[in-house]
Amino acid sequence: MRWAIRILLAIAVVWSLYWLGASYLSRTGIMTWFAARANEGWQADYAEIASSGFPLRFQTELINPALADPDTGTAWQADRLSFDSPAIWPGTLRVGFADTPQRLSYFDQTIALTAADMGADLHLAPGAALELGRLALTAGPWGVTSDAATLLSAQSLILAMDQTDATETYDFEISVMDFTPGERMRRLLRTADTLPTSFETLTLQMAVTFDRTWDRRALEAKRPQPQHIDLRVAEARWGELRILAAGDLRVDAQGVPTGAITVKADNWQTMLDMAETSGALPPQLRGTVEQGLLLLSGLSGNPNALDVQFNFADGFVSLGPFPIGPAPRFILR
Repeated sequence: MRWAIRILLAIAVVWSLYWLGASYLSRTGIMTWFAARANEGWQADYAEIASSGFPLRFQTELINPALADPDTGTAWQADRLSFDSPAIWPGTLRVGFADTPQRLSYFDQTIALTAADMGADLHLAPGAALELGRLALTAGPWGVTSDAATLLSAQSLILAMDQTDATETYDFEISVMDFTPGERMRRLLRTADTLPTSFETLTLQMAVTFDRTWDRRALEAKRPQPQHIDLRVAEARWGELRILAAGDLRVDAQGVPTGAITVKADNWQTMLDMAETSGALPPQLRGTVEQGLLLLSGLSGNPNALDVQFNFADGFVSLGPFPIGPAPRFILR
């Protein structure tokens, strides 16, 4: 009996030393990362850092964290950021965000994101590289505001990124429930009063192959760049408006895509009106684009429905046989 007690005490002492050491390294790793970003010219600071969770978990909380990258003009700050992982393997990590507003900035534009139960689950492979196996960002009811006006909101968010057997390829899934454009956005788009308040469907599923795996270098150095995009399905349904897209693109080292995306759209005339009023479609091109779409919709036998293909080649994009302009560059900065 005494031997059993001694063994249990020895295990408890060893585990306590392990927890203290690993907790210290976890906390120090976060502090070192912030210090390294500051040395690179970022704003990277926090008011306080604390550890807890003994004996079964590692829990670290940052108070008033703030990050700003001068090279990209992006910045983020929040009241709180927490890290929670099982003590047996810190690479299975839950990152928790504050329910209070988070501020996101891009140069001089700032918005506030408020989300309930927002968190990111990370599964990192053992090793110094911390290769990403899964990232899933989820949230309950959330909203984005600017100057106290709600830009958009939704009842939930799922954004998942899963590594496949081909380690440079990741499956992506995005799903938003009851996505609701704010009044300012509806006025900007001059949406019809007949459109419902919220989208019935807003989803995306695709597989993206990058030039290397996602690991700690993605934050510390250059982001992995896409080489192949397999868009399995993207769907948006908003009342009488519906867009369904799928396709396949190859992306070169300069971010120039080659391939095709097939798009099906119902009530495309309303979408064209919204594109023009929002500034996405220059008024001088409205007539040309509309005539081309009328021709294409007539070929399908339904003037209210489109079934077209966007072709990407030599740095340009065309709608069927009609050239549109330069293709977008797919570069992650």
